[in-house]
Amino acid sequence: MPLASPLMGGLNKKKKPFLGMSAPLGYVPGLGRGATGFTTRSDIGPARDANDPVDDRHAPPGKRTVGDQMKKNQEEDEEDLNDTNYDEFNGYAGSLFSSGPYEKDDEEADAIYAALDKRMDERRKERRELREKEEIEKYRMERPKIQQQFSDLKRKLAEVTEDEWLSIPEVGDARNKRQRNPRHEKLTPVPDSFFAKHLQTGENHTSVDPLQGVTQRIALQDPQFAGLATPFPGGLNTPYPGGMTPEAGELDMRKIGQARNTLMDMRLSQVSDSVSGQTVVDPKGYLTDLNSMIPTHGGDISDIKKARLLLKSVRETNPHHPPAWIASARLEEVTGKLQVARNLIMKGTEMCPKSEDVWLEAARLQPGDTAKAVVAQAVRHLPQSVRIYIRAAELETDIRAKKRVLRKALENVSKSVRLWKIAVELEEPEDARIMLSRAVECCPTSVELWLALARLETYENARRVLNKARENIPTDRHIWITAAKLEEANGNTQMVEKIIDRAITSLRANGVEINREQWIQDAEECDKAGSVATCQAVIRAVIGIGIEEEDCKHTWMEDADSCVAHGALECARAIYAHALQVFPSKKSVWLRAAYFEKNHGTRESLEALLQRAVAHCPKAEVLWLMGAKSKWLAGDVPAARSILALAFQANPNSEEIWLAAVKLESENNEYERARRLLAKARSSAPTARVFMKSVRLEWVLGNIDAAHELCTEALKHYEDFPKLWMMRGQIEEQSENIDKAREAYNQGLKKCPHSMSLWLLLSRLEERVGQLTRARAILEKARLKNPQTPEIWLESVRLEYRAGLKNISNTLMAKALQECPNSGILWAEAVFLEARPQRKTKSVDALKKCEHDPHVLLAVAKLFWSERKITKAREWFLRTVKIEPDLGDAWAFFYKFELQHGTEEQQQEVKKRCENAEPRHGELWCAESKHVLNWQKNIGEILVLVASKIKNTF
Repeated sequence: MPLASPLMGGLNKKKKPFLGMSAPLGYVPGLGRGATGFTTRSDIGPARDANDPVDDRHAPPGKRTVGDQMKKNQEEDEEDLNDTNYDEFNGYAGSLFSSGPYEKDDEEADAIYAALDKRMDERRKERRELREKEEIEKYRMERPKIQQQFSDLKRKLAEVTEDEWLSIPEVGDARNKRQRNPRHEKLTPVPDSFFAKHLQTGENHTSVDPLQGVTQRIALQDPQFAGLATPFPGGLNTPYPGGMTPEAGELDMRKIGQARNTLMDMRLSQVSDSVSGQTVVDPKGYLTDLNSMIPTHGGDISDIKKARLLLKSVRETNPHHPPAWIASARLEEVTGKLQVARNLIMKGTEMCPKSEDVWLEAARLQPGDTAKAVVAQAVRHLPQSVRIYIRAAELETDIRAKKRVLRKALENVSKSVRLWKIAVELEEPEDARIMLSRAVECCPTSVELWLALARLETYENARRVLNKARENIPTDRHIWITAAKLEEANGNTQMVEKIIDRAITSLRANGVEINREQWIQDAEECDKAGSVATCQAVIRAVIGIGIEEEDCKHTWMEDADSCVAHGALECARAIYAHALQVFPSKKSVWLRAAYFEKNHGTRESLEALLQRAVAHCPKAEVLWLMGAKSKWLAGDVPAARSILALAFQANPNSEEIWLAAVKLESENNEYERARRLLAKARSSAPTARVFMKSVRLEWVLGNIDAAHELCTEALKHYEDFPKLWMMRGQIEEQSENIDKAREAYNQGLKKCPHSMSLWLLLSRLEERVGQLTRARAILEKARLKNPQTPEIWLESVRLEYRAGLKNISNTLMAKALQECPNSGILWAEAVFLEARPQRKTKSVDALKKCEHDPHVLLAVAKLFWSERKITKAREWFLRTVKIEPDLGDAWAFFYKFELQHGTEEQQQEVKKRCENAEPRHGELWCAESKHVLNWQKNIGEILVLVASKIKNTF
C-alpha cells in the first residue's frame, strides 16, 4: 500500500518536530496554560520588526532580515504535494526523513550504498565503454566527419609548393564592390584631349556651375519651371568680338606634351654621347642595367656594414694575415662591389706576397689578361707553387700555350706528380711515353706514372718498366696485378697464377698486410676489365686469408652474393669453384653454384656443374632433378630419362624422382608410360602425393571413373590428406553431383578440420546453389574451429559483398582486422572496400601494419593504376614482384597493366621475368594453373590467360 494514499493524506501531513530543538525566540514556559510571573526582555526576546536586520551584519542576500529567515523556514517546512511530484511506487518525491537529524548510522548507510553503486558501475564499465566505442565507430563509418572525408586531400597539402599556395584565389565576397572596398572618392586627372576639344569649341569654363544642375533638376521635377533651363541668348558667357575668347594656338596641350617628349630625348642624347664615341647610357636599356647593378646578396645591410667594419679592423691589426684580405674581397664581391674587391685583394698581394691563396684569389677576381699578369707576378714571388702553375695553365686557351706553361712549371717543380699528370694528358701517345719515362725518373715513387708508362710501352718494354717499378715501390699491389693482366693480355695465362702468388709472398716479406676486401675489390675491377684469369687467380690467392675454418662456408657464400650484386660474375664463379674444392660433399654449396649457373651462366656450364654435383652428392635428389629438367628444356628427352634412371639407381623408391619421371612422360604426351610409372610408384612407394598425381592424371585425361576409383582407394590409405578430399569433391562437382560433392567436403572436414581450402570449397558450393545462409554458417563454423585465419575471414567478407550486403561486409572486415591485424590479404581487400576518397588513407594504414607484404604492395600498385598514375604504379608493381616473385597474381596484374599502358618491349620483359620466376601461388593464378583444361599450358600461356580474366573494376 503506498505511503501517501488519499485516505491517509491528512494524517500524514508533516508537522514541525520540537523535540531536540532549541526554544524559539520569545518563548515563556507555562505561559500558554495560564502561568504568570514577571518577564524581562531577555525572556521574550528583542522587540524587532520583520524588516529589522538580524545580528549577522554580513549575512548574504535573502538572510539579512528576520522576515527573510522566517520565510525561508516556512518554505522548508512545507512539502510539495503537487500531483506532478507523485509516483505510484515511491509516493511524493524527496526523502521522507529529510527534516530529521542526520546521524552517524545514516552516514554509514549512505557510504555502503555509495560503495555498492560504485561496484556495480565498475562491473559494467568495460562492457559499456566497449559498446559505446563500437556504436561510435559504426556511426562514424556510416556518417564520416568532414575531416575524415578530406583527410587524403589534407595529406596532399604537404606536396603543395609555396607558389601554388599563393596562387590560390581568395574566397569570394557576396557584397557589392562599394561595400567590400569602402574607399574615398577617386579623383582622376583630366586628359589633354578634354582641354583641346573645349578650346576648339571656344568655351572657357574653369568649373561646373552648380546652379545649372539645380535648374535642370527643377525643370525635370516641375514642368512649369522648364524655362529656367533654356539657354539665354546673349548671356554673359557668350563670346563676342574683342572679348575674352582665346585664340586658336594660345593654349594647345598637345604641343606641350610634344615639347616635353622632345626635351626628354635631348637630355638622353646628351648623356649618351661621349668623347670616345662609346655609349655611356643606353636610352632603351638603362632600366635593365640598373637592375643588374642591384646586389644579389640577400642579407641585411647593417650586417654587411658590421662585417666590413670587423674585417677592416682585422686587416689593420694584422695586415700580414691572408684570410682577412680574402674574406674582405669576397664580402665586397658578394655585395656587388667587384672593383672594390679587386683593389682589396691586390692590396693583399702587396701585404702577403708569399701567400698562395691570396694570389689565386686575385687571379680569380681579375678579368682575363689582368689575371694572367697577376699569375705571372705570383710565379715570380712563389716559383715552387704547383697550384699557381696549374692556374696559369687554366688561364691559357691555346693548347700549345698550356704545354709551354706546364713545361716551364716542370723545370721549376720536377717532383710534382700532379703537374706531370696534367702535362702528359695534353700530349700525344708518343710524346706522352717520352714524358712519362722522364716523369718516373723524377717521381720514382708514383705508382700511377709507372702504370701509365707501362700501358704505353710494348710488351717487352712494359715488363721491364713494371720490374723497375716493383724495385722502386716494393709495397704496392697494383704493380703486381698490372703485371698479371699484362701477361694474360699477351696469352701467358700460366704466368698469371705465379705472379699473384709471388705478389702475396713479396708483399708479406715487405711488411704489407694483405687486406682481403681490397684484393677482392681489385679482382672485381679485373673482371670488369676482361682479365678473367687474373681475377680468378686473385680470388684463389686471397679468398681464405684471415677467415676462421668454421666461418669459411658462410663468408664465401656472402662474398659470392656480393660479387653477383656488383656484376662481377667471374669472381663469383671463382669463389664457388674454390668453395666446391674445399667442401665437395656440401649439398647446399652445390645448389648455390647450380642456381648461379642457371641464372647467369649457360646451359652447358650448368649441366657440367650438375654432373660433378651428382657425382659428389648422389643422394641429393634436387640436383638430379635440375639436371633432368635442364635436358628436358633443351629438348633432349632421352638424356633426361637417362639422368632420371641414374637417379633411380642412386635413390630407389624416391617420391620426387618418381613424380619427376611421370611429369616428363606426361608433358611429352607419353600417357601410357606415365600410367605405368605411377602404377609402379604406387606399389613400391605408395605415398599420398603419388596417389594424388595418379588421380589427377586420370582426371585431366578425362577418365572420370578411373579417377574416382583411384581417389576412393587412396582415401582408404590416406584419409587425412585434404587434397584427396578436394579432388573427390571437385570431380563430383564437375559431374554435377552436388549432393555427393557436399558429402565429400563434409567427410573431408571431419578428417581435416584445419584445411582452409576444404572450408572454402564447401562454402562456395553452397553459395553457388543459392544457399547463402548455409554458406555463411559454414564460414562461421570454420572461424570457430580455426581462429585468427585470414583466409576464412576474407571469404566471409567477400561472401557478404557478393550478396550485396556492403555494410555487413565492412563490419566483418573491421572484426577481421581486429583479430588478424597483420594480415596482408585482409588489408589489401580493405583498401578497395573503402570509397575512393578514403582508399589512399587506408593504404597508408595498411603499409604501416604490413610494410613488406606483397598483397599490400600489389593493392597500392592497383590503387595508383586506378588513379592513372602510371609511373608510380609501375614502380610498385616492380617492388611487389621483387619482394615475392612466387606470387602469380602480381605477375598477372603487372602484365595486364603493361598491356594497357606499356610498350611491346615492356610487355615481353614482364612475360620473360615471370617465366624465369615460375610462380606457383596466388588466388587467381592457382584457379587457372590448376584447372584441368590448362594442365599442359606453360607459364607464359597461363600468364596471358590470367591477365585476360582480370577486369579493371577496382
